[in-house]
Amino acid sequence: MFTLLKNCSKDFTKFVKSGAGFSLIEILVALTLLALAGTFVAGKIFDSLYEGQRSSTKIQMQNLAGRLKEFRRHCNFYPTTDQGLDALITKPSGGRECKRYAPNGYIDGDQLPTDPWDNDFVYESDGKTFNIASYGRDGEEGGDGQDEDISFKKK
Repeated sequence: MFTLLKNCSKDFTKFVKSGAGFSLIEILVALTLLALAGTFVAGKIFDSLYEGQRSSTKIQMQNLAGRLKEFRRHCNFYPTTDQGLDALITKPSGGRECKRYAPNGYIDGDQLPTDPWDNDFVYESDGKTFNIASYGRDGEEGGDGQDEDISFKKK
């Protein structure tokens, strides 16, 4: 075992003394290849992040739809557009009123959830059906690709 270590030590000393190493060109080529690989990996990571945000938005909309259905079971109507999603937190007044409104509302806490881009969900309803939408990353209606709107409709 000692002989093996002694031979390795001699070989390493010989390598260091010989001045052998990488040239500047070889180092630059290696760095360029690493940068290209990093760009590819970063692109895939950002695509995965966006898909996760879309999935999270859909899950949040399904949860809101569940809360709205519970509101309807108690009140016999969905909150109107004017009443908005705030009706899930505080008892709506004006227009149709809910006589069996849950004492603590339908969402825990005093705040409505926002989409992954920190925008409020858009809610529209005539009292019989509803639509929940997120305007996506850009926060504006319409858009393509990663700025595409996401919606949930209850007919």
